[in-house]
Amino acid sequence: MTLPVSRLPGGWLPAADTLADRVVLVTGAYGGLGGAVARAASRAGATVVITGKRKRQLEQLYDAMRAEGLAEPVIHPLDMEAATPREYTALAEGLERDFGRLDGIVHAAVSFGGLTPITMHKPDAWLRAMHVNVSAPFALTQACLPLLTQAGDSAVVFVLDNPELLQRAHWGGYGVSKAALERFVAILHEETDSSALRVHAMLPGPMRTALRQLAYFGEDIMQRPPPDAAAAAAIYLLSAQGVAARGAVLDLRVD
Repeated sequence: MTLPVSRLPGGWLPAADTLADRVVLVTGAYGGLGGAVARAASRAGATVVITGKRKRQLEQLYDAMRAEGLAEPVIHPLDMEAATPREYTALAEGLERDFGRLDGIVHAAVSFGGLTPITMHKPDAWLRAMHVNVSAPFALTQACLPLLTQAGDSAVVFVLDNPELLQRAHWGGYGVSKAALERFVAILHEETDSSALRVHAMLPGPMRTALRQLAYFGEDIMQRPPPDAAAAAAIYLLSAQGVAARGAVLDLRVD
């Protein structure tokens, strides 16, 4: 871990107005962590824009959030694997047209094909992991930088994974991509440290997600907590209170 480490303040919980009047974009929104972040951001008062490549699953998340009494999220389908720079620019332009602002991004989209030794790693799967986990977050963030830096206070949150595990055998393109993402966070922080944009990384502990189940297929996934605590931590980073964790990785693992 090359980034400085920060911790969530003890007992911190988001309030109903923590993200009031803010617009937050969540990628991979129908995944375990992405869906939890979308719900948590809505409960905290944000207007939430949900993205992902499967429109039907975005619609299911929309319906579920409305059934839970949450404000309408805004659906914007976006395939992080296939999107072009023009599509990222179009998304940013749409946000400016519809809302006139963007206050935060949570990069929850991820590509992970399972544990694979390098000798058996399919090149397409390697390239997909590197693109979805590193190149696409770069392209989307870059396209949204003008909007983000116009805000009085904004934040971009990148999700890391346990570096002690990812340097071991069989983590392949996913492990390499997360190491590259950490370096991207460090560079972007250095370039934006004097601006209104805050750059954050978040390192969740084990949680009940499809990625965890694929990586640890012999584990009883129901013994792991849902991603709600990590989602609440993302709200902390998106909020003005997250300034204390600027340029650092918010480590949520239990010691």
